[in-house]
Amino acid sequence: MSKLTGKVAVVTGATGGIGFAVAKRLGKDGYTVVLNGIEDEAGAKRVAELAAEGISAEYYGFDVTNDVDVTANINKIGEKYGKIDVLVNNAGGIGVRARFEEMTTAEYKFVMALNLDSVFFASRAAIPFLKKGEKASIINYTSNAAWNGAGPGAGIYATSKGGVQSITRALAKDLAEYGIRVNAVSPGTIDTPFHAQIKATKPEVFASWKNTILMGRLGEPEEVAAVVAFLVSDDASFLTAETIQIGGGQALGI
Repeated sequence: MSKLTGKVAVVTGATGGIGFAVAKRLGKDGYTVVLNGIEDEAGAKRVAELAAEGISAEYYGFDVTNDVDVTANINKIGEKYGKIDVLVNNAGGIGVRARFEEMTTAEYKFVMALNLDSVFFASRAAIPFLKKGEKASIINYTSNAAWNGAGPGAGIYATSKGGVQSITRALAKDLAEYGIRVNAVSPGTIDTPFHAQIKATKPEVFASWKNTILMGRLGEPEEVAAVVAFLVSDDASFLTAETIQIGGGQALGI
């Protein structure tokens, strides 16, 4: 059974992949975890899985790109528990693949909303409750793409993640006076359902990705979760405005 400490963690995009691994790890570390997603059936299944392991968890279904829904749901969570100790802005993704010349304004706005606006919406709503939390912190997700501009068709994704890099530092400055720390992780290629399509249709391409990683393998969701768990812990009490690469040296290129 997980030892409940009264701490509350909200993890967006937590019904699968890295998000669920993070929720599970924080739950094992004693947090009550609130999972967010847009697939209610998957959310219910994940909560049941966590409950079976003695983890206190619940699910809130809302779209992180909708500021009204984000604010309403974060307020419900914060008011229910009286505080939020950790916010993990995990939700995000490529969204749309298109070259700049071909990308529509609507597609551009969607990718930016999914990766950057969502961080702003959730953080803004959570701040009043984080102020009531115990050694509270926010964790954001950036990407190697923020540094290298990503591949063809993912330029706006790279742009949005560059924004996450900046908002992480800006939030850290804004919230330091309240003792709220803000850091980011930058996962490399992690073996999750995010890559399921290319893994199934182009296994040779998928297999070749490990050749771009110094450690010669893909990462596991649990390895990202372990770093997030560290960043929200007392062991990282003097870390803020930092980004930790979790990519087996992939950012260096080989």
